[in-house]
Amino acid sequence: MPSLAQRGVAECLGTAFLLAGVVGSGIMAERLSAGNAAIALLANTVATGAALVALILTFGPISGGHFNPVVSLADALEHGMAWSEIAPYILAQLAGGIAGTILAHAMFGLPLISLSRHPRTGTAQFLSECVATFGLLSVIWGCSRSRSSAVSFAVASYIMAAYWFTASTSFANPAVTIARSLTNTFAGIRPIDVPLFVLAQLVGGLGATLLFRWLVPTLPSFAKNVVLRARN
Repeated sequence: MPSLAQRGVAECLGTAFLLAGVVGSGIMAERLSAGNAAIALLANTVATGAALVALILTFGPISGGHFNPVVSLADALEHGMAWSEIAPYILAQLAGGIAGTILAHAMFGLPLISLSRHPRTGTAQFLSECVATFGLLSVIWGCSRSRSSAVSFAVASYIMAAYWFTASTSFANPAVTIARSLTNTFAGIRPIDVPLFVLAQLVGGLGATLLFRWLVPTLPSFAKNVVLRARN
C-alpha cells in the first residue's frame, strides 16, 4: 500500500495538473476564440474533461484520484479512508491547485498570481454549485459500486456536461475554487465569492453521500474494500 506521503504527492500532482489544464486551456481558449464566449467555454470544457480522465487513471491507483476536498471528506464519512488522513489530503490538494494555477500563468507569460475580478455570486450560483457537487458525488458513489473501472470516464463526462447545464460552470471542488480565485483570466472567480461556492459544494457533496448511504446500505463497507483493493 502506498504511504501517506506518496498518496499526498499523488494528490498534489494530480490537482496541479488539473488546474493547469483548467486555467491554461481557459487562457488559450480566450486568446483564440476572438471574443466568442461559447467557443471558449467549449474548448475549456473539452480540455478539462480530457485531463480528468487521464489524471484519475494515472493517480487513482495510488491515492484514489480525489483531487477534491469534498470527495476526500465523503470518502472518510463512508470509511474509505481514515479521518487522520483528511488534513494531509486536503493540504496536498490545495497546494497542488495553487501550484497548477501559477504554472499555467508561467506557461503563458502572465503574472504568477493575479486575483480574479470575475463575479460569480447570488442564489443561482449557490444552487448551481450544490447541484454540480451533488451530481458529482452521485456519479462517484454510483459508479464506484457497480462499474469502478468506468469512474474516470463517468466523472469527466459529468463535469463536461455540468459546465453547460449549471450557471456556475460547475466548479464542484473547493481546491479548484480557491485556486481559480488567483487567476484573473477566463476561469477565474473573485476571492469574495469563494466562501459561497465552497459552502454550496459541501452541502451538495454531503447531501449526495447521505442519499447514497440510504440508497445503497452496503456503501460504507464497499467504499472501504474498494480503497483497500486499489492500494494493494
